[in-house]
Amino acid sequence: MEFDINTGRALVTLMGLITFVGFVVWVYSKKNSADFDEAAKLPFDEDDEDSSDNREGSKNE
Repeated sequence: MEFDINTGRALVTLMGLITFVGFVVWVYSKKNSADFDEAAKLPFDEDDEDSSDNREGSKNE
């Protein structure tokens, strides 16, 4: 079998497809669900110290 540019392109495409399927399986697996749910709530969690520091800092400027 001769290795030419089209064989290389096919191998790179196949590796990309395998990587994509691996990510999809990892994201939708049940054991990672709790970690992703926790990470999804992070923007809505407020830390009283940080938010009060930011408000005070903007008033002083």
